[in-house]
Amino acid sequence: MLRRTTVAAAALLAAGALLLSACTGGTTPSPSASTGAPDADAQVAVRLVLEPSNLDIRETAGAALDQILIDNVYQGLVSRTPDQEIVDTLASSHEVSADGLTYTFTLREGVTFQDGQALTPQDVVWSLQQLKDTAAFRDSARLKNVTSITANGQDIVLTLSAPDSTLLWNLTGRAGLVFKEGDSVDRKTKANGTGPYTLTDWKQGDSITLTRNDAYWGEKAKVKEVVLDFIPDTQAALAGALSNELDVVTGFDATLKDQIEANGAFALTLGKSTDKGTLAMNSTSAPLSDKRVRQAIRQAIDKKSIVTALGAGQTLYGPIPELDPGYEDLESTAPFDPDAARKLLADAGATDLTLTLTIPSFYGTTVSQILVSNLNDVGITLKVDAVEFPTWLNDVYVNKDYDLSFVLHTEAHDFENWTNPDYYFTYDNPDVQALYAKSVAATDPKAAADFLTQAAKIVAEDQAADWLYNGASVVAIAPTVTGFPTVNTNERMNLADLAKSR
Repeated sequence: MLRRTTVAAAALLAAGALLLSACTGGTTPSPSASTGAPDADAQVAVRLVLEPSNLDIRETAGAALDQILIDNVYQGLVSRTPDQEIVDTLASSHEVSADGLTYTFTLREGVTFQDGQALTPQDVVWSLQQLKDTAAFRDSARLKNVTSITANGQDIVLTLSAPDSTLLWNLTGRAGLVFKEGDSVDRKTKANGTGPYTLTDWKQGDSITLTRNDAYWGEKAKVKEVVLDFIPDTQAALAGALSNELDVVTGFDATLKDQIEANGAFALTLGKSTDKGTLAMNSTSAPLSDKRVRQAIRQAIDKKSIVTALGAGQTLYGPIPELDPGYEDLESTAPFDPDAARKLLADAGATDLTLTLTIPSFYGTTVSQILVSNLNDVGITLKVDAVEFPTWLNDVYVNKDYDLSFVLHTEAHDFENWTNPDYYFTYDNPDVQALYAKSVAATDPKAAADFLTQAAKIVAEDQAADWLYNGASVVAIAPTVTGFPTVNTNERMNLADLAKSR
């Protein structure tokens, strides 16, 4: 269905695990001001929006699985920080050959799975080889350039057919997770990893409980339990926070800042994210096949008003957000200018234009109402068709039967969607595809980023879509809690440093 770099909504709701954020970071994240001593026996209650349909992270889509399981329960040779830095994890170190064709990871010794079984180099080889060989597994294609995976003592060696600048990054996600070979655990309902927490209870429809793994190879978790409560309704989450039933509220609505901070029990933190509020334009037929019409739509939209209405975030004018390599401010490709938009429409002969915006119904009306108003100002009538997600998936994502569509894409490093003509964006530019291929093949990170910058500018200049805002990680945290991540929490949520004072 949808791959790792897919639409946030599709990946999340398809798994029953949608986590929406308001938008992207305005204030600098800071730890809470708790002065009490950490309580090693504490339980921390965290609100998530929706739950996954099952826990099999190899086969099931859904950002909630990444939030809950990656870093906390399952680990790989390498991982990444919220600021997108790659760090060694189950590997104590790694080396990449000068030609970019050999990756050598030294596996830590003394690591055990949460059921007590020892981690062996063969487990790593088996995990990566099984993922590579099983097309049905999420991110299987991420290892397409890997020709061999072998163990030499504690060293795991990956040999590539061609350089791949994305490989290390891919190994920080699902493509690099390590499982126990021959493990009999039912991964749809349980988990057995090497992380700082053990998944001990799943009350379907209610919560998942993570318990400190006292046999963990690294620094032990600072709290005894984390209960992840699935509360899709924002007002219900607010009520739970104000009645002291929650310690952390993720995926919150930034416009409710005053309400959740009213009695001093919470502080709202805005962190950066890779969320991209994307207005897709189907350019396969008129009138959107005309670049002037697409540009007119972009220049008609007041993005600052969208950010203001959402209560957080920043404007975005291209397909790459600030946290990702290749980012550049591309406002010059379509600055807000209703007069210019009207002229473009007149030049294109697009008068009395009516378009339909197909949007998943769970997004609410804030964005669509602004789009209706902005486009009406330049003479475009916008009809909003809010549909259930399965309908959106079938009509828009699969059949590409739409004019305009809005979805929040949360995935980091997902520029490759713009290089795939079969993706629902319907964008096809050989120059962009060639630049992306050069980026992947580059052995120097700066060169790889430079190729992405060039490609992203072409996409924006082609007016391939519009990017309405760069979403924020909006998290409300009680003053007794420290160490909760505040950057890119809609994609990953490492709880290793979480602590709660008495």
